[in-house]
Amino acid sequence: MGSGTETSLLKAAAELRRHAEERLRAKESERHTPRTKEATQRLVHEFEVHQIELEMQNEELCTIQEELESSRNRYAERYDFAPIGYFTFDADGTIREVNLTGAALLGIERRLLVNRPFTAFIADAEGRKIFSDHLTLVLHRQVILKCEIRLTGHDGTTIHGQLQSVAVTIENKPGYILTSIVDGTVRKQLEEKLKKAHDDLELTVHERTKELTRANLQLTQEIEERTRAEELLQSAYAEINRLKDRLQAENIYLQQDIARHYNFGEIIGQSKAISYVCSQVEQVAHMNVTVLLLGETGTGKGVVARAIHSSSARKERPMTTVNCAALPANLIESELFGREKGAFTGANARQIGRFELADSGTIFLDEIGELPLELQCKLLRIIQDGEFERLGSPRTIKVDVRIIAATNRNLEEQIRNGKFREDLFYRLNVFPITVPPLRQRKEDIPPLVNHFVAKFNKKLGKNIGAVSKETLDALQEYHWPGNVRELENVIERAVIISQGSALQVLDRFDTFRKGEGGKEDKALALLEHDHILQVLQKVGWRIEGKSGAAVLLDLNPSTLRARMRKYGILRK
Repeated sequence: MGSGTETSLLKAAAELRRHAEERLRAKESERHTPRTKEATQRLVHEFEVHQIELEMQNEELCTIQEELESSRNRYAERYDFAPIGYFTFDADGTIREVNLTGAALLGIERRLLVNRPFTAFIADAEGRKIFSDHLTLVLHRQVILKCEIRLTGHDGTTIHGQLQSVAVTIENKPGYILTSIVDGTVRKQLEEKLKKAHDDLELTVHERTKELTRANLQLTQEIEERTRAEELLQSAYAEINRLKDRLQAENIYLQQDIARHYNFGEIIGQSKAISYVCSQVEQVAHMNVTVLLLGETGTGKGVVARAIHSSSARKERPMTTVNCAALPANLIESELFGREKGAFTGANARQIGRFELADSGTIFLDEIGELPLELQCKLLRIIQDGEFERLGSPRTIKVDVRIIAATNRNLEEQIRNGKFREDLFYRLNVFPITVPPLRQRKEDIPPLVNHFVAKFNKKLGKNIGAVSKETLDALQEYHWPGNVRELENVIERAVIISQGSALQVLDRFDTFRKGEGGKEDKALALLEHDHILQVLQKVGWRIEGKSGAAVLLDLNPSTLRARMRKYGILRK
């Protein structure tokens, strides 16, 4: 295949030769004219110069020709041995030129392919139409276009040809198409294998996806079940913690309650007055009703409350005791109903209230007459509805608590003075039991004395077994304003100071003989008032502790506070 550069060089050389021949003919015509010697010499000189110029031009042309030959050879080698088959077609698709790679692609010698129609090597009619349209578009658009057709090799093998064509001009004649053809059979096979592998993979992925979906669904169900189980476990754990806190609180309270020895032990006595109380206890113990215990200080209202509880259906649960007079007014609400952390300044932890602690059991509200008026309505709500809120919490807590209340005050007089709610009184006064004072059941003093002697023998390591008639007579003739508690204190002192096996009571009871009337009672009250005041002043108004007034007076701190309120003793 010739190039445009080689053609132009050949034309230039021919044109130069033509001009040289014309000049030579002109000079020959001039030779017939006689010339002078100088003109002849000048002409010879010009001939020699022209000869040298021609030789130089000839050398230059030879160099160019050699370069053209070398370039043409390199081009021919690159063209023939290119890795791609190159075909030159005319507008009808006839093969005008082909390289060795293109001939090898079809499996036919190059010389046998020239001037043959390329459509003879196309495998199907569709491919022939695609090829024809492809040539038309290339010539029309004058751009590089691509197409793919199936070819048939010399041995009948199918070749997936990938064609890329561009319109070219050869020897100044347009309408030729230079086409590169790449054997895409391997690529097509690879694509088919890749597609098959892709389809297989898609199928595998689809099946695996279905398996994973089923496994995911199963896992989701297991997670939901585990979540529900965890929620149940958390709920159970919270309930366990609540019951644990309650059990610990009950245990602490029970230990404290056990640590405090019962003031009177069991109900002791066979008098008609105490027998009537026992019959009332038996009547009301199994009924889930509120009981109000009335009586003077020290008569044993706490013992009666425990007797009611231990005979009731709630005896498996501990009885919670609250002394309303022993708690400061600003803390009694949190003690009774509980508090949340941060409910008020100093509330550093959540506290379960006594009512919540006593759920399904019994709560004994001692000295109910000392309950502040603002808390009485809250107590009334618990009695009516069985529900309340902890201090600092909006959540309503429902409890099932039996209430036993006790007081040494005249609640009806408290109602008249506006210190006690009348509706609360009627709620508490469902089944009132009046515990008689010791002076009304003096026949119970001997068994009580024997009980206390045995109690303090065990406590103090003594062995007192005899109580003289004179001692019993003296004890029975005393008025006992402090009732059974006062008798217990007298017997404890007697056991401490007694030498030997006989009880020796050194207390003087002459001033308090039976029948001395109300003046002696007033004198005793005045004496007790002065004595309490004197002891409080001596200890700097300290009530509790080893050096407190309660220890020196041998009284419970709550009892001492109640006496101070009773006598109007205030620190000045």
